[in-house]
Amino acid sequence: MMHLIIGGSASGKSAYAEDLAVRAGRERFYIATMRPFGEEGMERVRKHRSMREGKGFVTVECCRDLCQVQTGSGAYKERVILLECMSNLVANELFEAGGKDEEICQRIWEGIRHLQKQAENLMIVTNEIFSDGLGYDSETLRYIRLLAMVNQRLVQAADQVTEVVYGIPVPVKAASTALRKFQ
Repeated sequence: MMHLIIGGSASGKSAYAEDLAVRAGRERFYIATMRPFGEEGMERVRKHRSMREGKGFVTVECCRDLCQVQTGSGAYKERVILLECMSNLVANELFEAGGKDEEICQRIWEGIRHLQKQAENLMIVTNEIFSDGLGYDSETLRYIRLLAMVNQRLVQAADQVTEVVYGIPVPVKAASTALRKFQ
């Protein structure tokens, strides 16, 4: 099952996703996609590590190319993968690896399929950054468009979608109404 958790900055989406992952399986992997820059970035990493402390997560640092992630062999029942977060992954794929938008999307989708084959539950955290109405330079606009493309595709493929608003999970797509498809 794939569950997409979306929300604005500091909305509580990470805490919500971690709590779900703890309840969803005994073998828990946390795929950390943030490449920390400067003291502010390191502080965010420290905060997220402390949030996960004692919850039984194995942390895998993977800033891009999800196809390199291996969580183990054999049966994947009771295995949960929490990908935190798609917006960092998109930025890393765009600005570090580069390529045309479709190539970047394809790399991300291959990585998502790769992760999904390794776990009973895949949870993906992503940001809602599309409603501030500010003007941006062309590179930032490209990033926003690319993240929107990926998020829309994730919503279509996900079994369940939840938006976290001020710490409150709001169901957007229930598991029973999901279309299971990867294209």
